[in-house]
Amino acid sequence: MTVIPAPPKPLDARRAQARVPLDDPSTLFGRFMAWYCTRTFGDVPDNGLALLHHTPILKAVLGFERRVDKWDELDPDLKVLAQAASAAVIGCSWCLDFGYYAAHSKGLRVDKLREVPRWRESEVFTPVERRVLEYAEAMTATPPTVTDELADALRADLGVPGFLELSMMVAVENERSRLNSALGLTSQGFSDQCELPRP
Repeated sequence: MTVIPAPPKPLDARRAQARVPLDDPSTLFGRFMAWYCTRTFGDVPDNGLALLHHTPILKAVLGFERRVDKWDELDPDLKVLAQAASAAVIGCSWCLDFGYYAAHSKGLRVDKLREVPRWRESEVFTPVERRVLEYAEAMTATPPTVTDELADALRADLGVPGFLELSMMVAVENERSRLNSALGLTSQGFSDQCELPRP
């Protein structure tokens, strides 16, 4: 199943749908996080509000994400396509929404992102991009359906370090998308700041 980010729900509707409270931060750390996120992203991510109920988890996730952001063996545009494909398979509209915003903010190519849910029919992707999208979907399937032939082709395309980074990025996106979906988090409107075209 693939999804395209739906229009964001108002805060009260998102709070009602979430499976954990999305309260305004009350701790000093929470207020600092809210200030930083509002300044950086224009809003406090709902998953940040959710994880504020367990600060050690939030701090671990933030530390890990900072390290993930420094990986550089895989072309950033391929990385974004893989993450979008994984999020689309899982059905995480929050990740698709924020992923578009993050890619746009980093100056990456976002023109192909809206085509990811229908990549098999679309003519905008290169052969390497198609293999990356196929791999992200195959790795995200339960159980995974990755073939030796696809892995061999991607190792030839990307080299072993690039292939490993692609695999880890899909695994990381699975963690993000599955957590956000399980918590009932939906599109928050980050991509609206970038004028994401809607079908």
